[in-house]
Amino acid sequence: MMARKIQLSRLLDKWVILIFLIMIIFGWFNVYGASYGFHQTNFWGFEYRSGKQLIWIACAFVIGGIILLLDSKYYEQLAYIFYVAVLFLLAITIFVAPNIKGSHSWLVFGPVSFQPAELAKLATALALAKYISHPGFSLSKREDAMWVFSIILVPFILIVLQSETGSALVFLAFFLMLYREGLPGIFLLIVACLILLFLIVLPLSEVPIYSNVGSLGFLLALSIIYVIEIGAIIAYERDWKLVRYFALASLVLFGIGLLLQNWYNIVFDKISLVLVIASSLYLLFLFLFKRKRSYLWIGLFAIGATIVSFSGDYFFDHVLEQHQRTRIAVVLGMENDPRGVGYNVNQSKIAIGSGGFWGKGFLQGTQTKLKYVPEQDTDFIFCTVGEEYGFVGSAVVLVLYVLLLFRLIKIAESYRDTFTRVYTYSIVSIMFFHVVINVGMVLGLTPVIGIPLPFFSYGGSSLWSFTVMLFIILRLDVSQKLRFR
Repeated sequence: MMARKIQLSRLLDKWVILIFLIMIIFGWFNVYGASYGFHQTNFWGFEYRSGKQLIWIACAFVIGGIILLLDSKYYEQLAYIFYVAVLFLLAITIFVAPNIKGSHSWLVFGPVSFQPAELAKLATALALAKYISHPGFSLSKREDAMWVFSIILVPFILIVLQSETGSALVFLAFFLMLYREGLPGIFLLIVACLILLFLIVLPLSEVPIYSNVGSLGFLLALSIIYVIEIGAIIAYERDWKLVRYFALASLVLFGIGLLLQNWYNIVFDKISLVLVIASSLYLLFLFLFKRKRSYLWIGLFAIGATIVSFSGDYFFDHVLEQHQRTRIAVVLGMENDPRGVGYNVNQSKIAIGSGGFWGKGFLQGTQTKLKYVPEQDTDFIFCTVGEEYGFVGSAVVLVLYVLLLFRLIKIAESYRDTFTRVYTYSIVSIMFFHVVINVGMVLGLTPVIGIPLPFFSYGGSSLWSFTVMLFIILRLDVSQKLRFR
């Protein structure tokens, strides 16, 4: 047993351990700084959040040690069992969890609360790694692709039913891992285009093109779709004759629109709609006769993107909750709500801006000490970093995350073991999503969706889940080193 411990300690990735310890310690100081009050006299008091966080940190070290001592084969063997058990727990949570800030996602056991959605990320990563590591797996096979997407979507839907949209959106990060495993880049490009169209149409749908006529949002969106359509034809088919036809059709229709607008009030967004629909149908017609699948996919993309553009308002008004609509509207500049939903973001930006280059110093931040920023030790912990340690401290935190993610990617690419690679890339994707969205919402660049900053935000659920995710990678890495020694 002693020899095994010595062997483990020698083979553990020292850089990952070092970065983890720095983040844990720095994160605790920021939790203390964010929760500190002028009346507080006990630095270690367990009645304060900083004291409770020490308990979570101590437990995290114990959990990490247990994970390292377990045989790595268990993580692969028990992946499906763990995944099904977590799905059952997610389903139960919908019905038994109390209403906490509008969501039913926390299980409460006396003074301790726990969020099963954190476990779901780990369970999904293990299940995906297990399935993708099967011999003969390929995303180009319909059955394999359906199973992979189902593994991701089932927990996503269960978490959405808990009204915990922020945690559910994290599952979209798994598609970054799938890109590494063979998912065509065109799918990620399509998703990015659809999001772009939504962000264009939503704030500009009510902006007229001229004289209170037409919609500037729909005109821009449809024009982008048409340009992407032509670009895809050039990229995949080199059909310059068809490109000339499409370009000529657009010039003729818009020219006619310019000539007749004073007499017939021609609306340019309607012309763009005619162009996109006509070109899409023509591409589908070409597919039927030439049997070139690229024409089919380009045509279907254009039709789907058009549907997304025109259904964006309906989705925004009827699918999203009121607080979600307000958060998105504030970020996109559609509303100004400095005393409501926009209050958190405005105060966090003030806190970060007041920190300057070097920061105000530990426990010297006025915004955090006077509790101007709500949730400043959980979702908005990064504003405490910005105020007390300034630009330099914020940059150091981001550099730590970059170093950790690149180190994990190096581990993933070091071996031929598919399970280790897929699992590691899944965790890297989850961490990357958390950091980008959390820092983005604190800076007012993304909507406030309530996801923690890994290893920094207060709370046991988040800290333990990320610790387990990270230490499983370390254990798998040790196993691979032992195998190839």
